[in-house]
Amino acid sequence: MDSLLAIYHINATSHDIAARAAALALEQSVEMPEAAIRSQYVREHTLAKVASITPLSDRQHRVVIEFRAATTGLECGQLMNILFGNCSLQEDVQLVDVEFPQSLLDAFAGPKFGIEGLRERTGVYDRALTCTALKPQGLSAVELGELCGTFARAGIDVIKDDHGIADQTYAPFAERVYECQRAIDAAARDAGKLACYAPSLSGGPKALREQIRIAASEGVEMLLASPMIMGLPVFQELIADEIRVPVLAHPALSGALRIAPPLFYGKLFRLFGADAVIFPNFGGRFSFSQNTCNALVSAARDTSFGGCRTTMPVPAGGMNVERVPEMLTNYGIDTMLLIGGALLSAGDQLLDRSIEFVNQVAATSQQLIAS
Repeated sequence: MDSLLAIYHINATSHDIAARAAALALEQSVEMPEAAIRSQYVREHTLAKVASITPLSDRQHRVVIEFRAATTGLECGQLMNILFGNCSLQEDVQLVDVEFPQSLLDAFAGPKFGIEGLRERTGVYDRALTCTALKPQGLSAVELGELCGTFARAGIDVIKDDHGIADQTYAPFAERVYECQRAIDAAARDAGKLACYAPSLSGGPKALREQIRIAASEGVEMLLASPMIMGLPVFQELIADEIRVPVLAHPALSGALRIAPPLFYGKLFRLFGADAVIFPNFGGRFSFSQNTCNALVSAARDTSFGGCRTTMPVPAGGMNVERVPEMLTNYGIDTMLLIGGALLSAGDQLLDRSIEFVNQVAATSQQLIAS
């Protein structure tokens, strides 16, 4: 039987949980009372089933719901609808994990490049990758290009737009991409520093396709996308059909969901095509725990995930150079460390501070390899 198993945590007492689990299965598959279902085919092939119920505490249970893969239409929007569409409105439910059948894994190509492809693009094979962000929004395209050039001369591997930089009048997309990619090319030519600039995609489908075209025409070798802002089906389709370079996925807007981060960022973003996934690092200005971050990273790099290429984890959010040894010791070198504001705080010493970041990542990576 070609099915997927969705795992939920439901807040309910032992007295109520059986009925609550059955209601969830109905809600997510047919959205009507079971007594009203007259079709035998629907009962056998569409209606979800409660596979198991396990108590976690007096008032919380682990519930596994079995859905037929065909009900997803093998399409990511309907997959998300089946898994968490209506029940995302029910505060007692959290989606924790999903076990996918091979048919669904085969329906989505996953990352086109993944960790190996990112290393090939950057020419870095013996250390973690470095990343920073161009900010704040409000700078002109020329100013952003100059900032990009400073980071590139320092040897930072990936220089991305801040996700809040879109197509504003003070730094239009086409002008910004021209200035930033020109700075990248100059650093490669003059200082021998190979870097990738990743402009932020924004807008509706027409604007997105035009931005992808512009980026390709300027020789851009990476793109930044926010899957929840552009929409998961658009994100997945653009990667599958339009984008020919690695994609960094940004988590903006996704924190409003009650979906476990290891599943959402580590599995689903990966399944839909993200080559690297930015996530809130523990100990920063967000609330992810170290255990959550480590589970997310394990999911992103799990080589047994249906033949999908692995996705590079990108911890971010309140990081600084002093934490580099701690972060790499925790995550390992198949990681991209993203430090933005902490570098920009160096002011006139930005170039030196950025070089310190690059050197610290290289030194720590070599220590980890040697040990």
